[in-house]
Amino acid sequence: MLLAILMVALTAIGIAPARADHCTDIANQLKNQIEGLKIGITAANIIYLSHPLAKEMSLGCPNRKYSNELYAKAHSRKPKAEFIALVASAAALVFTLPKDEMLKGVSSCLSRMGIFRGDDVSIRYRRLDMNCTRTKTDAAIAISRALDQ
Repeated sequence: MLLAILMVALTAIGIAPARADHCTDIANQLKNQIEGLKIGITAANIIYLSHPLAKEMSLGCPNRKYSNELYAKAHSRKPKAEFIALVASAAALVFTLPKDEMLKGVSSCLSRMGIFRGDDVSIRYRRLDMNCTRTKTDAAIAISRALDQ
């Protein structure tokens, strides 16, 4: 009873209770929507995530260069369809775009890597910057939105 009165009094004078930042809210939303996703540590505006389909996964919080960034690295050089679906669903939640549109963008970025275009491909899709890289053992994608977008 006393605690409730204290909360009402603090709210009335303009002091709001502490609330998690927007980036943590997005990470919790990802955890609730994607089965098997776990939230790791937060360091230097990056929230590290883990999922069985991804070797590495992280969510970059807003900074001077971009509003949000999603980074994921696959276990193999040729990512499986399940990995592409995971990245597309996570990107759809982070950037509030339809999942089927994100699936098209992620798969087109990852499929462009090869002999003709090389192992580092950057594309612009639906006002998002997608950068796909590939090494001898794995492939990675970074999706971000610039601050002015």
